[in-house]
Amino acid sequence: MKLITWNIQWGRGMDGRVDLARIVDEARRIADFDVLCLQEVADGFSELEGHDGGDQFAELAALLPGYAAVEGIAVDLPGDGGRRRRFGSMILSRLSVGRVLRHALPWDADSTTRNMPRILLDIEVAADFGPVRVMTTHLEYFSAPLREKQVAAIRDIYRLGMLRARRPPQVGTGPYELGGMPAATVLTGDFNMRPDDPVKRSLSEPVGDVQGLADAWESLHPDVAHPPSFCIADQKYGEPHCCDFVLVSRDLVSRLTRIGYETDTRASDHQPVLVEIL
Repeated sequence: MKLITWNIQWGRGMDGRVDLARIVDEARRIADFDVLCLQEVADGFSELEGHDGGDQFAELAALLPGYAAVEGIAVDLPGDGGRRRRFGSMILSRLSVGRVLRHALPWDADSTTRNMPRILLDIEVAADFGPVRVMTTHLEYFSAPLREKQVAAIRDIYRLGMLRARRPPQVGTGPYELGGMPAATVLTGDFNMRPDDPVKRSLSEPVGDVQGLADAWESLHPDVAHPPSFCIADQKYGEPHCCDFVLVSRDLVSRLTRIGYETDTRASDHQPVLVEIL
């Protein structure tokens, strides 16, 4: 399974041009991907720089025929003429998609910063080696307390999923037709934290009797620092550093064959990350 995760900044490149076709072309150049996890996809937000207000969820789905397109809407606001304005994440998969879950992450009142709702998009895909739970998120940037609560929520969501994976599949019909849940898990996204942040590292710590997730880069390159994934072309938010990660459940560590940060493209203010799992 080849998976790419990328914060695409609504398709706005460092040249100021919004071009979703360029995003897809760059992703295809990187790999013949099976799963594409995207953050910062917009619909109706014409106030975003360069964005024409179009439905990028639909546009990206049209650019990738043959891929199931799953939306993860974090922000959903009224717009003109009864239209909704939406912002969030998206997963496109050419692997068969099973259950889809959308977890709203904590959004407590924090009047000291500007912040917005966040989501964890959680889907099951059928890889050649078995079912895999693929999760993607875009964590809070301006409020560290909110970000910490969001990570705590993700840890608990992962724990509950692993507990369900240990139990016999629930039998039922209609909406109760749940089946089982795979233990194999991949968590991706823009975490808005650096690799050594204790909150980020908490994702790799045990949650009760459930092992934490392993950082894919650290698993394959234990003595090499993460390549930068942000602020490479523009240091407005600091010096170049890594804040985009792929984490995997411990049963997938031995299946990791490659992880790469594409640091040359300027199609977004973030860099895409490719992981291959055999």
